[in-house]
Amino acid sequence: MERYAGALEESVDGTRQQERHYQLLSALQSLVKELPSSFQQRLSYTTLSDLALALLDGTVFEIVQGLLEIQHLTEKSLYNQRLRLQNEHRVLRQAMRQKHLEAQQSCRPHNLPVLQAAQQRELEAVEHRIREEQQAMDRKIVLELDRKVADQQSTLEKAGVAGFYVTTNPQELMLQMNLLELIRKLQQRGCQTGKAVL
Repeated sequence: MERYAGALEESVDGTRQQERHYQLLSALQSLVKELPSSFQQRLSYTTLSDLALALLDGTVFEIVQGLLEIQHLTEKSLYNQRLRLQNEHRVLRQAMRQKHLEAQQSCRPHNLPVLQAAQQRELEAVEHRIREEQQAMDRKIVLELDRKVADQQSTLEKAGVAGFYVTTNPQELMLQMNLLELIRKLQQRGCQTGKAVL
C-alpha cells in the first residue's frame, strides 16, 4: 500500500512539474512577443522550453538576483573609483591654478611672459597626464565589466540556463540580455515560486 501511495505521489509531482513547465513556457512565449522581431526569431520553442525547465525549481531566479546584486555593487565601486580620480584631478588643477597665480603676482613684469609660457607648458603636461589617467581608468572599468559579464555567463551556463555561454559576440550578448530580461520579468510577476498566477 505504501508503495502505491509513493508511486501516486510521484505521479502527482510529475504532473505538477509538467503544469508548472507549461505555465512558465506560456509566460515566456507571451513575453517574447514584446521583444524586437529579430530576437523573437532567434528564440525557438526548444530554447524557451529549455529555459522554462531551468526555471522550474526557482534556483535560477535566485542566481539571477544574486548576479544582479553583485553587478550593482561592482558598478557602484567602479563609479566611486572614477569619481575619486576626477576629484583628485579637480584638486590638482585648483592647486596648480593657485600656484600659478601666486607666482604671477610675485613675478616682475618683464619676466611675466616667460613665466606664463612655462606655466602653459606645465598646464598642458598636467592636462595630458589627467587625460591618460582617465583613459586608463576607463579601460580598467571596461575590462572589469567585461570580466563580470563573462563570470555571469559562466555561472548561468553552469546552472543549465539555455542560451548562456561565455561569448563576446555582440548579437549573442544582446540575446543573452533579452533572456535575462525575460527571467527578470517572470520574477517580477512572482513566477519563481509557482504559487502566483501567470
